[in-house]
Amino acid sequence: MLKNLAPGMKISISRSISMSFEQYMSRIGWDENKYNLDNFITEWREYIVHSSSWYSQLSEEVKADPGFHEDLAVKINETIEKIFNEEPTRQQMEEIEKLEEKLGKELDYACKMEAKYIIDTKRT
Repeated sequence: MLKNLAPGMKISISRSISMSFEQYMSRIGWDENKYNLDNFITEWREYIVHSSSWYSQLSEEVKADPGFHEDLAVKINETIEKIFNEEPTRQQMEEIEKLEEKLGKELDYACKMEAKYIIDTKRT
């Protein structure tokens, strides 16, 4: 079902998942113990209903289709997996090394998005 959508719509869906995931993880401080997929899905749904343009462009028929929701679940899992597998950049790693020296402690991060969070929150 998702594959039948226009390419721009599919890109918008992926972006909304990625952006919402980044916001959710930042809100919980990238604390793995606080992560809850159901909570993330709830927040993502709120975002798409109130803030995304692509959701309002879908017909009610598509929105109600179980196949569409199954495809979305797959897309969410793929997007999150892609985020976790994206390596931090060399520049991010160098900046985090400088922050570690400045703070006198090791900062844990596993992916590019988490590295961005570390840099954004510890730079102050």
